[in-house]
Amino acid sequence: MRNYRSVLTVFVWLLVFAVSACDAQPKVTITTRDGRQFGFDVEIADTPGKREMGLMYRTELADDRGMIFLFPSESQQSFWMKNTPRSLDMIFIGSDHKIVGIVEQATPFSLDPRSVDGKSQFVFEINGGLSKRHGFAAGDIVKFDGFNAAVSQ
Repeated sequence: MRNYRSVLTVFVWLLVFAVSACDAQPKVTITTRDGRQFGFDVEIADTPGKREMGLMYRTELADDRGMIFLFPSESQQSFWMKNTPRSLDMIFIGSDHKIVGIVEQATPFSLDPRSVDGKSQFVFEINGGLSKRHGFAAGDIVKFDGFNAAVSQ
């Protein structure tokens, strides 16, 4: 009986751990002005090396996935598409978690700098064309779940 309780206790703890691990998936949710919400599982680029690599060399990206770039403070951000074989939408987000502007369908492999008017602290990259399809626009609200948006680097 004692052995059974030990096994049951271990099983319960493993189950709790597994469920909490599922909840920990970093997510970005965009709420449009008309109240529609779109959620994306994200990879986080929160160090200089991760921000530099971004989505380079990626040939596939599911429509419900993306990469969020975190910067220490708001500034004029500029991105390029070096070594990036797929078109991306770049969503520039202010420290108030509102969309500042969007670069739609950035050209693959381009070295041209891409930016929007205004300062942003976060940039969210998703498949090219999704912003237009979902109706994302400047002023839409962006929510972060499962990660801390503060960056010290």
